[in-house]
Amino acid sequence: MGKAEWPEVGDLVVVTVTSVVGHGAYVSLDEHNEKEALLHISEISSRWVRNIRDHVRERQKMVLQVQRVDPSKGQIDLSLRRVTQDDKRKKLEEWKKHRKAETLITAAAAKLKVDVKDFYAKTGTKIVEHYGSLYDGFEAAAKSGAEALHEAGVTKKDSKVLAAIAVDKIVVKGVTIQGEMVITSMAPRGIEDIKETLNETRKIAAEHDAEANLYSMGSPKYRIEVTAEDYRKAENALDKMVQFATEAWENHDGNFSFTRS
Repeated sequence: MGKAEWPEVGDLVVVTVTSVVGHGAYVSLDEHNEKEALLHISEISSRWVRNIRDHVRERQKMVLQVQRVDPSKGQIDLSLRRVTQDDKRKKLEEWKKHRKAETLITAAAAKLKVDVKDFYAKTGTKIVEHYGSLYDGFEAAAKSGAEALHEAGVTKKDSKVLAAIAVDKIVVKGVTIQGEMVITSMAPRGIEDIKETLNETRKIAAEHDAEANLYSMGSPKYRIEVTAEDYRKAENALDKMVQFATEAWENHDGNFSFTRS
């Protein structure tokens, strides 16, 4: 819903790998009617690719950048090496939100007993025009109720149904704070130890009414984002996470530091 038939050059797209061959991988575009595209081996990495299967496997979900589109020939060329970790994170987050929004509007159409495509054309497009995306519209409804959608031009009846679904299915996030962790290790299992510590650190947030995400900024730096309903809870969760990571790393052959940003 709401996606163009063909992507444009420079777009980031979510794909599913359908087959891996000697010269690259064939993929289907999840957001563009599963159109077939090619990820050439030369666009997998900036370094020499010795074994393509070390980088790509069948049924794998990937975020790639569109390099060339030729609708007349039905050809789309993609690149992995031009996609940064931050690009990947943002695109996947956007894609997941879009999929969830589609699920919610499908549920609303079923409840109203109307065709989902017609419902999107009549109602979904108004939400997108007003809020920028379908998900953002649902999030606004989860926060402010049916009036948020009625303001976008949606009928009161449809707004009421959509808002009820949004309140039930969307968790409204509060404030987000962040910082930077630097973790180094000289131990033989250093990389595994760091991953394990980061995973355990992330879990601490849930114990303190918050949600945390950790993103690699390129070893040894990691960005940490903590979201909670207010600053007090977010700060408390972040403090507990840093305390846990600091104590967990005390007996390791390496260093740990944290800087609030």
